[in-house]
Amino acid sequence: MCVYVELYEAFDNAENINVYNNGEMNVYGAGSEEFGKILKSWKTMTEGAHDMPAFGVSLNSETLKSLKSGVWVEFDFGKVYESNGMPYEKLLINVQKSSYGFNLIRYNSQGGYYGRCFYYDLAGYNMDEFYDILQIL
Repeated sequence: MCVYVELYEAFDNAENINVYNNGEMNVYGAGSEEFGKILKSWKTMTEGAHDMPAFGVSLNSETLKSLKSGVWVEFDFGKVYESNGMPYEKLLINVQKSSYGFNLIRYNSQGGYYGRCFYYDLAGYNMDEFYDILQIL
């Protein structure tokens, strides 16, 4: 059973936020100080952002390889949500300084990180501060 939400509303429902830094993962549970800092920075960065159709399609094996380098953040919902007709249990984002938009890669337990992505245009903002927050945790 899916829970239908607008994409921007989903992030408040995350049970965990997983942060990957060059392949090393740290998990922050809802209610932790780190979780609160990440979510607050996320909301600031995405205020006024537009979700748009993505050109990107994720392939599970390629995404798993990519997680070994760079900075990534993953919102883990603990159940199936659906936005814009696409279901997901987790949303994964490659966080890059000076980026003004990004793909949100959907994860489903049946296929992993496979299928169409969402895209967020940050409407003139970039990921600099969000990236910096993830580096100091």
